[in-house]
Amino acid sequence: MLRRRDGGGPLGGGPLGGGPGADVFQMRQQMFAIGDDFWIEDGAGQRVFHVDGKALRVRQTLVLQTAGGQELYRIQEKMLHVRDTMEVEDGAGTVATVQKALITPLRERYSVDLRSGGSWEVQGDIVDHEYEISGPGGKVAEVGKKWFRVRDTYGVRVSPGQDAALVLAVAIVVDQMSHPGR
Repeated sequence: MLRRRDGGGPLGGGPLGGGPGADVFQMRQQMFAIGDDFWIEDGAGQRVFHVDGKALRVRQTLVLQTAGGQELYRIQEKMLHVRDTMEVEDGAGTVATVQKALITPLRERYSVDLRSGGSWEVQGDIVDHEYEISGPGGKVAEVGKKWFRVRDTYGVRVSPGQDAALVLAVAIVVDQMSHPGR
């Protein structure tokens, strides 16, 4: 579990009401930033992750870093797939492959295949940032704008025991795939 640099408790929980053991993060994408750079803050408003959009690349590439600049995950668009596909990679290769479902009668859906052998489902009102990420063990995270009144700001509440950085990387992928014009 990620912990505050000041030695305090786990990240999150603060004003967003994450509940016991939940990590809550606030994501505000800066619409006009060169290369789509933005910060992810914890529930107390501290910058904990930076997303570096690599400008001038043939395919979309984002790098999720710690606040100190250490690369955690690289997010890359996969070319020449029938379905929209993006991969989350670490130094050892692909950690997660996110694909948009072909048929979505009522709501958008995404599937996340994990290197660990499991999978997650992302479903809900994706465009309006009101959705849930779930796996075989139940809820992995909840994404919602209900906590904020600021445009283009939403929260991600990560369930205890989950890799918060990976969950945030998947949320970023879903955001990029559902809002391709940004």
